[in-house]
Amino acid sequence: MISRILVPMDGSEMAQQALRYVLENHPDAKITVLHVVGEPSPWGTVATSLALEEDIEAAAEERAEEVFDDATELAAEYDVELATEVRLGNPARAILNSADDFDAVVIGSHGGSLVDRLVVGNVAQKVFRNSPVPVIVAR
Repeated sequence: MISRILVPMDGSEMAQQALRYVLENHPDAKITVLHVVGEPSPWGTVATSLALEEDIEAAAEERAEEVFDDATELAAEYDVELATEVRLGNPARAILNSADDFDAVVIGSHGGSLVDRLVVGNVAQKVFRNSPVPVIVAR
């Protein structure tokens, strides 16, 4: 039985679909929404500006707030409460490092911008191939 589910979210529509899938199909599970603030890159992503912050963890929490607000709003439609986590670093690696604490990972088939998909690679594919627990890819 799946009782603890990790749902990585990046603010994309596919991430919302993944959460909606969990809410509809596993209403009794403990759901944790994970938002990963990526590592800096030469392409000047949001994470690069994060490196300039005085308190990186507080800045990461602040950046995750919008994703968590959207997730909480969606969960409220199903009368479900969510746990939330913020991690710093490479998204696929952070998800995989967290996966052991859950029975399954439900992830959107793709997310972020076109640049994220081209530069960072397909996070869902990396998680699917390397996860220590079952992975459901929602689209």
